Amino acid sequence: MLELIIDNVRLYDGQDFKREGGIHHVVIEEGKIRNIRKGRTKEKGSHVVDGKERVMTPAFHDSHMHFLRYGLMKRELDLRHVTGWEQMKEEVRSHYPQMEDGDWVVGRGLDDSSFTDRESLLQAKDLDELHLHTYMFFLHQDGHECVVNHKVMDLLEQEEEFSDIPDDFKEKDDEGNWTGRFKDTAVHYIKHHFRSRSTQDAIDALNDGIPHLLKNGITTIHTEDLNFIGSFDRLWSAYTSLEKDGKLPIRAYLHHYIFKKKHLEDYLESHPFRTGEGTDKVKVGAVKVFLDGTQRLHTSAMRIPYKDKKDTAGNAVYSQQELNDIVSLAGQNGMQVAVHAIGDRAVEQAITAFEQPEANTETLRHRIIHAQTLGQDLLYRLEKLHTVIETQPSFLLSEWDKKEKWVGEELAPYCDAFKSMLNHNVPITLSSDLPIGSLNPFEGIFAAVNRTDFEGNPEGGWQPQEKLTVDEAFIGYTSTPTLIELNEEHNHGRLTIGERADFLLIDRHPLEVPENELHHIQVVETWAEGEKFYSKN
Repeated sequence: MLELIIDNVRLYDGQDFKREGGIHHVVIEEGKIRNIRKGRTKEKGSHVVDGKERVMTPAFHDSHMHFLRYGLMKRELDLRHVTGWEQMKEEVRSHYPQMEDGDWVVGRGLDDSSFTDRESLLQAKDLDELHLHTYMFFLHQDGHECVVNHKVMDLLEQEEEFSDIPDDFKEKDDEGNWTGRFKDTAVHYIKHHFRSRSTQDAIDALNDGIPHLLKNGITTIHTEDLNFIGSFDRLWSAYTSLEKDGKLPIRAYLHHYIFKKKHLEDYLESHPFRTGEGTDKVKVGAVKVFLDGTQRLHTSAMRIPYKDKKDTAGNAVYSQQELNDIVSLAGQNGMQVAVHAIGDRAVEQAITAFEQPEANTETLRHRIIHAQTLGQDLLYRLEKLHTVIETQPSFLLSEWDKKEKWVGEELAPYCDAFKSMLNHNVPITLSSDLPIGSLNPFEGIFAAVNRTDFEGNPEGGWQPQEKLTVDEAFIGYTSTPTLIELNEEHNHGRLTIGERADFLLIDRHPLEVPENELHHIQVVETWAEGEKFYSKN
């Protein structure tokens, strides 16, 4: 690859380059940064690109998303705009005019709690009004709840493994019968076992989604897609086929979701790659394990009962010993573990499992996803570990006014405690949880820095002591994620010599924009390994 010079740019990475440092030019060769020099270059020619005094930054890493689901939403029925049951029925019949026996009607983005033409949530009996004699599955917009019809429930009754899932994740009526609404782990089971797709389906969906990543400056993703294709082999084939055809400009770490220790044993026996291994652009990511549910449904595992539902403290999916065994097996076989843990009881379970010597946490950099509720004791224990916390600040845009109602006044200061974690030397990444949270990293940065919604509520920010600086938030999308990207060279998320030339040109300097306007910063160009893949113009 010939030498390339990005001329006439300002530099920002939150670390080596922060405040205004004048104009630079950056020399790129063989897909890496070879030199960074002050001032304009004296060279002329087609290999010199005028950056027009734009700001050059490292490209973004999104450490937690469901990218295949996002791509599929571009192709399947999207219900996010639906506000009523009658409208939903019309949308379903229009989108699925003809169905054959064995087909699935699938809708995503459902929020039936906001329907204006009914007071109760949908159940299986309601779906019978559609008169489609096929399987029906509608996923809530946050991905933690679904409603299915009786035909799907008939399938579930035949599944012996489904009976192992705690009953708290299966809604029942007063007579003890399933209503058709399922939560968390039960949802994942349905997606994984019945909603399998072909490799070509996945390729088409990924192709639909990739331009949106590039538009938002994201060149590396960590994604849990297995639930939406049903086979790790098919998932791997989809991503690597795109890479082979030269249609994968991003790097992807593919998580492997498991429910039981045996699922991990099966993977270790049948797959040669471990975390960080694979092809140039497609790597095995972490073993993904769900420890609890979500606060909205009161299924995240808490150490004290919920403030607004005092009869429950949520649900732990595993006993401590079951989780210890999974983490030990992974740690002894070179597999990083990423656990979904929202409640403080689930986070405590994760910490205990990661503290085991057999976990090899220092080497494998196990991860806790969300950690939305902590405590002072947990912060001290996290400080001694080498685990990484994956946060989703954009959730605060719509949840800041609900947190205290869920956990109470005493625990509220430990919710989304971004600054406290950094103060305890706990590395945190910022991520989207796409398609649940915003794909735009600048919206995540806005939320982490301001802790308000876009209208500025609440004034001064919710739990303002937990605000991040702009530099800290930016590092959470660029440099910190590289800690969990094992076996990678030239990958530090910084503007430095020897670094892989994944970078952006953005329209404004993050430290020169009012903090309440950070989400208005736009990506002008996205480059990966010294090649431009997106241009706003």
